[in-house]
Order: sequence, then structure tokens, then C-alpha cells
Amino acid sequence: MNFPLDTFTAVSAANPWSYVLFGAIGMAFGYTLESAGFGDSRKLAGQFYFRELTVLKVMFTAITVAMVLLFGAVGLGVVDFGQIWVNPTYLSSGVVGGLIMGVGFIIGGFCPTTSLASASTGRIDGMLFMLGGFVGAFLFGETEGFFDGWYNHSGYFGRLTLDQVFGVPAGVLVLAIIAVALFMFWGAEQLERIIGKKDFSREPKIRKYGAIALFAGAAAVMFIGDPSIEDRYAKVSFKRTEMVQQGDAAPLAVVHTYTADEMLQKRLAFVSPAEAFKARFNQAVNPVYLDVRSEADYNLYHIANAMNVPLARLSDVIPDLLSEPPANTVFVTISNDETAAIAAWKVLVGSGVQNAYILDGGVNNWIASFRQG
Repeated sequence: MNFPLDTFTAVSAANPWSYVLFGAIGMAFGYTLESAGFGDSRKLAGQFYFRELTVLKVMFTAITVAMVLLFGAVGLGVVDFGQIWVNPTYLSSGVVGGLIMGVGFIIGGFCPTTSLASASTGRIDGMLFMLGGFVGAFLFGETEGFFDGWYNHSGYFGRLTLDQVFGVPAGVLVLAIIAVALFMFWGAEQLERIIGKKDFSREPKIRKYGAIALFAGAAAVMFIGDPSIEDRYAKVSFKRTEMVQQGDAAPLAVVHTYTADEMLQKRLAFVSPAEAFKARFNQAVNPVYLDVRSEADYNLYHIANAMNVPLARLSDVIPDLLSEPPANTVFVTISNDETAAIAAWKVLVGSGVQNAYILDGGVNNWIASFRQG
């Protein structure tokens, strides 16, 4: 077999109706922005003077609700968090960019999305702000080469989430963030009462019920916890395009779906030493060889360019493997025979790493095939 990249891509819901759903969500998003007053630069800028904190309350409500639903679905095994794209962390450029955007928000009264909402309703200030954003994006594209090294490499941490930063379970972090957000909502209203002279006495009680429901949902997420790698592995499936001969007719391309265990049983997850070797010189493939043996075995003999990641430490590098690998990257797990490599493959698959393979027969078979490194 060769390295067909579509073979080892986890099955996803490729449904044309999803585009209709995306359009409906976009329209609902725009409607919500406008109805919340986000098309008015005066209302948006008011948050910096603590008179009008609707922006903070609406946006943080959206963030916290999405967070509870997302990690609730992850805990129930409905969503694989490893398959969700996380914006990579570029700390240095992120801080500078945040400061520039913050100053622009204060002066112009808009962020990029709210300027679109404002422009769509015919407001001239929103149109001009949006036009300025397009011009700025063009100028950035034309000058990025002068500071590319700093922009793309300074403070780069890849796929980084707060549970990794603080070393706590995601459910605990979700509950803590919800508690802080609810306190911020309460504090924001106190500021609006004092500085903005707002009267909240006639506000509907549904807000309190919503806060209680949000906190209860976060507590449920913490109680459910994260699914184990074994649980995620059991739910993984793969699609594989195979040619099927039916009589004298031309072969037909048929897509079969296999469980992860079936991939092992049918040895569809294995590549021969010859295939693994040729992948080095195939420009269509970017092979990453993961040698999961001990450091002593690795130092005794290893395949050229193989990365030594002992099986016990493999989970530590999963975030790096998930962080923006090229689309043509394939991972090949290697051990002396196949035992540890199979275990490593299961960890990769259960963690959501795409295009993972196992070296057939391990290093022993490699040596027997080539008698050289």
C-alpha cells in the first residue's frame, strides 16, 4: 500500500445542509449584534467609560454559553476536542496586535465584526471603519515580510489551552471561568448603576434564571469530566477508498468505514519499511517518525531523522502534534517489534491525531529489510 492521505482521515459529517446551517447561524449572529446595539459606535465606546457595558455582557455570555456547551459535548463523547481547530498562540505578536486593536476600538468605536454590522445598516462611520480595515489588511500583507521572523516565531506556543497552562482538568476551569464571568456581570451592572445612572429594577428575572442555569451547566461539565483516551479511541472510525472489481466491469471506487480496531485487525494501519523509507523522498508526503522506545534503545540504533518520544511521554507531545501540522503530514510509530508502536498508535488516534501509521515489524523488520540505517 501507499500513503493515501484520505485513508486515515477520521470520518466527518460532510453534509451540504451544513452550509445552510452556517448561513442561518451567520444571520442570527448579525441579527443579535444589531439588536444588541453593536452597530452603534457610541454604545460600543461607552464600555470604556463604564457607562454602557452591554458589549462585555453580551460577548461574555456568548463565550461562556459556547464553552459550557462545547465541553459538555466533549465530556459526553459527542465532540472530539482534538478535531477542533484552536487558534495557535503567538504571545508577542498577539499582545502587540491586541494593543493596536484596543486603541483602534476606543478611537473608532468598532471592532472588525461590529463595523460590518454597522455598515450593513447604512451607517457611514461603520463603512469607513470597515474600509480602513481592508486597507490595513492589504498594507499588512505587503509589509509582513519585513517582520516575518518576529511575527511568526516570537512567543509561539502552538495549540495552547488554559487547562494546559494551569494544569487543571477542563471541567474545573470551565466552572471557575463561569464563576468569574457571573461576578463580572454583577460588577458591570453596579458600574452602570453608579456611572451610567441605569435603572435595573424593571429588568426581567430571566437573567437570574439564566445565570443559575449557566452555573449549573458548568458544574455538570465538571462532574462529567473528560472522556479518557480509551473512550475516544473506541468511538473513532475511518473511511478508506478502495477499488472493487465486479466481474469484467471496470473497478469501482468504494468508500468503506472501519473502526480503529478493524484497522489493526486488517493491518490497514501498517506501512512496510520500504514504504516508510520511500516517504522521505516523496514531496507529496511529510513523514514524521515517532520512535516510542526507551532512550537507551534509541541511542543503540534508530532510523535516521526519527524523533525519540518514549511511550510514557507520548501524551505530553500530543498538543504539539495537533498544532498546525501540514496537511500532508503522516506520523509513523516505531518500536522494536510492533507492541509499543501499536499502543502509541492507539494514543494518537484516541487523541485526534490524523494520518497515523505503524511501522510493520518495527525496527527489527527495518534492520532485516535494509541491514542499515
